[in-house]
Amino acid sequence: MATRAVTRASVGDGTTRAVPPRARAGAVRRVRASERVVMLTSWCDGTTRARRGRTVTRATATTARVGERAGALSQVLSGITVSLAMVPESLAFTFVAGVSPIVGLHAAALMGLCTALLGAQPGVISGAAGATAVVFAPLVASHGVEYLFAAVTLVGAMQCACGAARLGKFIRLVPQPCMIGFVNGLAIVIGMSQLETFSGLSGSSLATTAGLTALTMALIRIIPKLSFVPKAIPAPLLAIASCATLTNALKISTKTVGDVAPVSGSLPSLHLPNVPLTFETLTVIAPYALSVAAVGLIETLLTQQLVDDVTEKRTATHTECIAQGVGNLVNGAFGAMGGCAMIGQSMINVNSGGRTRVAGVTCALAILSYVSFGASFIERIPMAALTGTMLCLVLDIFDWTSFSRIQKIPKTDAVVLALVTGVTVATNLAVAVFAGVVLSALGFAWKSSQRIIVSRSEIRGVNNSEALCELSGPLFFGSVQSFTEKLDPRNESANRVILDFAQSKVWDSSALTAIDELSDKYRSLGKKLTLRGLSPDCTKLLTRAGDLVEIDVDADPVYAIGMDYDTRQLEGTTEALAGTNRQLTLAEEKALKRQYNQ
Repeated sequence: MATRAVTRASVGDGTTRAVPPRARAGAVRRVRASERVVMLTSWCDGTTRARRGRTVTRATATTARVGERAGALSQVLSGITVSLAMVPESLAFTFVAGVSPIVGLHAAALMGLCTALLGAQPGVISGAAGATAVVFAPLVASHGVEYLFAAVTLVGAMQCACGAARLGKFIRLVPQPCMIGFVNGLAIVIGMSQLETFSGLSGSSLATTAGLTALTMALIRIIPKLSFVPKAIPAPLLAIASCATLTNALKISTKTVGDVAPVSGSLPSLHLPNVPLTFETLTVIAPYALSVAAVGLIETLLTQQLVDDVTEKRTATHTECIAQGVGNLVNGAFGAMGGCAMIGQSMINVNSGGRTRVAGVTCALAILSYVSFGASFIERIPMAALTGTMLCLVLDIFDWTSFSRIQKIPKTDAVVLALVTGVTVATNLAVAVFAGVVLSALGFAWKSSQRIIVSRSEIRGVNNSEALCELSGPLFFGSVQSFTEKLDPRNESANRVILDFAQSKVWDSSALTAIDELSDKYRSLGKKLTLRGLSPDCTKLLTRAGDLVEIDVDADPVYAIGMDYDTRQLEGTTEALAGTNRQLTLAEEKALKRQYNQ
């Protein structure tokens, strides 16, 4: 009985103890069985007896398998949801570019498939984007669709080269106000594009479309709050299905996907661009390709950063660049219009639970299925349902705190935020981001230029002929004027002026030129200018300037004690320090050796 009590106590408190040798074999078997119960039920509550332990284990494993199936199901449903939202967008962008609708659908499928398989961030969805369609429209109008395919191929090569060179890392230079302005601008653009659904409608048709749109938006908000709806089913997908079922069951007359453009067609096939392989062709397509490559990468990398923030997972930018490049190369080889990441569809994917490559692959395969055999189904979906889904997305991604934030952040950041938002709506994303980055850089340069400070003091010595000017703050093109204004060679009483850069730094050639001109002014007045306290990188910058800068650079001073050390004294110094036998540190040993060498 004592052994059993000990055994029960050891199992209950989670520790392991040896069973006494005199314990019966049955007790040992019970101990081992109990240990198995603890190990098996530790995944649940740890309080189940042996007979129920195996049952709980099987239930736990079954639950894990069900969870995995539910996770995979969630990814598949998320991909289907995104594909439904991509179809009308792709069709609309083909009208902008002036190409056949099937070209846009092929581009959405091929771009989505390539980036889903090769991209760094699985949550990013790529397809035929409006930013690229706008740029390609003049090329199609002037030279035809074959030149479009050639330009898309060149875009892919450029983007692969950017990825191989790891240029994607420079996206980190985009400041936060630019990012917020980018998201807000695209939200406005997406919202304005949805108004096309209501164009040309009036009376009962307009009321029906508006009512179905409002119903879809209401369902997307309400469905997640219903406890009986499985969480694996995305709310937008269920809302679209409900709206489509309602309109088809009640024979409600409303605008559908089939009314926008036919979806049926064939699967993509190899179609190399039929253009002359000449330098003239390159000069025609290169400007468009360069613009689309820049716009596509900027939108892709900003979308990647946004999805990274949502998923709390940092991914490699150069990998995403290469994936985009491969996608456009495949598009050019298969006669599609190319594209880039789409922030709207990416956010729908992430908000619907899409986190893995399964969602992106499912989206691409679903679009191909619509084209090949599912056209009759997809063409019956009301446009109002898809419009309601996109309008809900607009409300979600627009940063509504921007209005209150503008009053709290610096004025420069507020102007950048408003500028990027406005330019994104008025022109395109690349121009907006470049404008925001340039304005942010100018603001930073102006603020930094105001931080240059010169503190002058006289060094007492023979005839008081030296003055020490201590600088703090960066010396670069923006602060050069303030720097020269704070030093007046004509009114300087000292014959030698020492500029101490211990708290400053020489940043660029403008600073070198300013120092050189200041040295000439002192020299013309019979005075000397010396630099002191330069950091190693500043000294390197001055050395690279060669003869441009004619000044004396004081090396870091080395102070020596007024006595000579011989080798025995140097070796015996350890015993002289505080009367102990401790070993010298590396810094102390170097200092003593330096003094001895002098």
